[in-house]
Amino acid sequence: MKNNNFKHKKFIQVYSLLFAFLMSSISFAQSKDPKAKQLLNEVNAKVNSYDNIQISFKYVLENESENIRQETKGKVTLEGDKYVLDVLGIQRIYDGETLYTISPEDEEVTISKENPDEENTIAPSQLLSFFESGYNYTLDIIQDKMGRKIQYIKLTPIDSSSEVKFALLGIDIKTKHIYNLIEIGENKTKTTLNVLEFITNTPLPQSFFTFDASKYSAYYINNLD
Repeated sequence: MKNNNFKHKKFIQVYSLLFAFLMSSISFAQSKDPKAKQLLNEVNAKVNSYDNIQISFKYVLENESENIRQETKGKVTLEGDKYVLDVLGIQRIYDGETLYTISPEDEEVTISKENPDEENTIAPSQLLSFFESGYNYTLDIIQDKMGRKIQYIKLTPIDSSSEVKFALLGIDIKTKHIYNLIEIGENKTKTTLNVLEFITNTPLPQSFFTFDASKYSAYYINNLD
């Protein structure tokens, strides 16, 4: 049970950083830095022009002083408010109203609403509000990443007691796609989310964001509502 608790805690951590990463362009629309605001508005317009987005990503957590390095890969598909997220062997399906969390290891399906007030549940809307009111941000360095010019925006928490020291959001200047998100903690922990593949407007079946209960007849169904 201890290992499962650790796994689920790490899943929530990846999930949180992922949606901070995906929704940051909308969240920073109120930037006081005119150049940062212009770039983020362009990213936002580009993202909103797509019918759907599929992203394969790599998540890395590092703390050199503690000799810790953890790495995992995942995939998320988004269409409006709906999404399917696969990471750490757990799948989350959100059909716009109901959230289904599927754990093959535990043979369990948890059914719930996306409630931002519920412990260990982090909704995109919560992260939007958090970033709008929680950070100061400005343009930072430009780096060349394998022939791509990446413009970073530095985010510094307004709350001096925040566990996050600062974060860097990388944006591909040419495509206006988000390249990565780097978060530096006060405890010297560095978490990085890198895009491995960014695919748009993929034809998806109507049932893609629908939970099929017949596939999980042998699972324990934990209905929280």
